[in-house]
Amino acid sequence: MTKYPSIPTYHALGDRGALLKETVIFDGEVILTEKVDGTNSRIILLPDGNFVLGSREELLFAKGDLIGNPALGIVDSLKGVASCLPQSQDCITVAYLELYGGKITSASKQYTSEQRVGWRLFDVAVLTDIETLFDKSTKQLSAWRDNGGQMFLDEAQLSKTAKDYGFELTPRLATVAALPTSIQEAHEFLKSILPKTNVALDAGANGRGEGIVARTNSRSAIAKLRFEDYERHAKRRN
Repeated sequence: MTKYPSIPTYHALGDRGALLKETVIFDGEVILTEKVDGTNSRIILLPDGNFVLGSREELLFAKGDLIGNPALGIVDSLKGVASCLPQSQDCITVAYLELYGGKITSASKQYTSEQRVGWRLFDVAVLTDIETLFDKSTKQLSAWRDNGGQMFLDEAQLSKTAKDYGFELTPRLATVAALPTSIQEAHEFLKSILPKTNVALDAGANGRGEGIVARTNSRSAIAKLRFEDYERHAKRRN
């Protein structure tokens, strides 16, 4: 129910990772944010005042647990944070954060040379009609989620919630009228918009960014552009 849906690549992926000409269609202005290479984490705020922490795939800890799953350092990093967040009495609110640095991924050295850990908020979903959702099977919930059933906050609401929670958002890089449609132009655009990461945790970080996430203001369309995808495509062509 609260698992974060996959974000499609801006250019569709073909065989063995090759990029295709087909792109995600954006209707209206496109907000560009930095995509941070860490681990997808979620804070699930329940109407009864409890909370649950999870990675993208698993639930790791609930308020009051004596023992939590230490996977990826999510519980240690976010348990104290979650206990201080305001909660709604009539819905489930899910804050999605990218936890990065430390020893979390192979890219951690891009953000820290001292194994520091940070997190950035990148999305918030609000789930209403809770009783109906709990009546669904796991298969039905997966289909509901994958077909846009989760209601995400728009850009203005997300900014306000980040302020209310005391979280920093993933860096907002620019707002553009449209994205380049060709693969080569998109790669050049990516290099110009993100020459280095904006979320380094110390001066010794290597500083290479992972890529960007493009989204409309209402989040009706969303896609990711990663350096590794475009570099792999260029290498295959050469």
